[in-house]
Amino acid sequence: MNKFSDIQYVRPDVSSLKKQAGGYIRRFKNAKTAEEADAAFLAAVGLIENAGTMYVVASIRNTANMKDAFYDAEMKFYNRAMPMLMPLLKKAASALLQSPFRPALEEKYGAQLFKTFEMQQKLLSVKIILPTVKENNLTTAYSKTAAACSVEFMGEKCNFYGLLRHMQSTDRAERKAAFNAWAKLYEDVSPKLEEQYGKLVRLRAGIAKKLGYESYIDYIYPSRGRFDYTAADAAAFREAVRKYITPLCDRLYKAQAVRLGLEKLEWYDEGLVFPEGNAAPIGTPEELVAKAGQMYDALSPETSEFFAFMREHELFDLVTRENKHLGGYCTTLPGEKAPFIFSNFNGTSADVDVLTHEAGHAFEAYYAMRRLPLSLLASSTSEINEIHSMTMEHFAYPYMELFFGENADKYRYAHFTDALRTIPYLVSVDEFQHRVFENPASGPADWRRYWREIEGKYMPWRSYDGNAFLESGGFWMQKQHIFLYPFYYIDYALAQLGAFSLYQKQTEGQDAWGAYLTLCSIGGKYGYFDTLSRAGIPIPLKEETVKATAEFAEKQIGVLEEKVKG
Repeated sequence: MNKFSDIQYVRPDVSSLKKQAGGYIRRFKNAKTAEEADAAFLAAVGLIENAGTMYVVASIRNTANMKDAFYDAEMKFYNRAMPMLMPLLKKAASALLQSPFRPALEEKYGAQLFKTFEMQQKLLSVKIILPTVKENNLTTAYSKTAAACSVEFMGEKCNFYGLLRHMQSTDRAERKAAFNAWAKLYEDVSPKLEEQYGKLVRLRAGIAKKLGYESYIDYIYPSRGRFDYTAADAAAFREAVRKYITPLCDRLYKAQAVRLGLEKLEWYDEGLVFPEGNAAPIGTPEELVAKAGQMYDALSPETSEFFAFMREHELFDLVTRENKHLGGYCTTLPGEKAPFIFSNFNGTSADVDVLTHEAGHAFEAYYAMRRLPLSLLASSTSEINEIHSMTMEHFAYPYMELFFGENADKYRYAHFTDALRTIPYLVSVDEFQHRVFENPASGPADWRRYWREIEGKYMPWRSYDGNAFLESGGFWMQKQHIFLYPFYYIDYALAQLGAFSLYQKQTEGQDAWGAYLTLCSIGGKYGYFDTLSRAGIPIPLKEETVKATAEFAEKQIGVLEEKVKG
């Protein structure tokens, strides 16, 4: 393939796409043998992959510069065009499900794919085309609102991510000033964000009703491929987190306050793990990528091949810029069997996290797409996908001297404890979304109250030093997943337990890498619980798994503390 910057973007011709797809569907229906049916199916998939690749190219270039007029227009096109394809996709899924050759196709591609198609028969409806177009436009508007936020701070123009770097300063006055500037950015834009979220809540609740669901919660679970567990199971998992993980995190924060010499830990103190400063990566973004290349060469032949491919084709956009979309992600160009990593480096250890977390996603996509019969099978549900990324973060520990030199042990301690301490926040976001959609008529004041109540439940240590906006519950709106990817957040908590399980295998001398490759090779061919079982990972929703994870984490923290004290 070409370098990403050299890929020529061509907007898909929707009329031609529909016509060609219709022809493949007819070929499939008229097939006389399983081989003929499979050939028609693969031709249709190839058509979709090529169009999907153009969509991903446009999306990446749009997020790289939210003010690029051309790609802004292209995303508006996709926001309109993609929902219009629902009837065609439903027709294609129906043909697959009713085919006399379904058993042979299931044998080749797995039953999970057909289970997803069965669910799509209900979810893909002309009733929701217009609301889905509106939802897409609203999420684009939210992204532009968030990307446009910036403030002058200490002589530089900072967006939200730029300010987070200052909140790890050893100077508490600087941390507090950055915190107040960060909070002020959100406070100033909060009326617009709350208006956008209110419209999204009403639209999403309406979509569920149009499809015959009692609530959006009932709709979103099957929509996200959650066939193995329910909202009640998620609630029980959150309670297990509160019971076993929250107390351990509370002790960690209390120890951190002592380490920093503080009577009370404020939110802007949480990010500073060591009084002399957190471990910071050594080198420019280009140098960090080169060091990542050394790490992946040493880790395994599979990762060496993968990362060389990423570098050769320049499948990264890592540096923070004005008008660049917030956050980081990994996506794939299906027609090229190529991942792409997007991030906002800010000079902190989070930059190295990107080169392990997002690279974990990218490695799985690269590895699976070359081993599974369909690129679309390479991705599983997010509860599995995030295990790929989080496990890679832990497997990278032996190579941290490359990035942090003599501070590598500090990084390992901070990273491991942060992975644990994030879990109560992850389940807080999940409970918040359940509360909102249990009460879809709720408004901004309710959302702030929900958040503050939930914070107190899972994160009793959280304090905002009297900042009225955040003390009133405004912190919820800093999480873009709530706007863009509804109910995609507990997945990280479930996946972190899976990642800890694989890392525990490594610490105990078991074949953790083999289990990880098994997980990556499976992709999305099987269901959630089945995939976990095949990789030897315990089901994280069980209370005993949460308890055992907390016990392992506490033991491992003790090992890491001794190394830091050294």
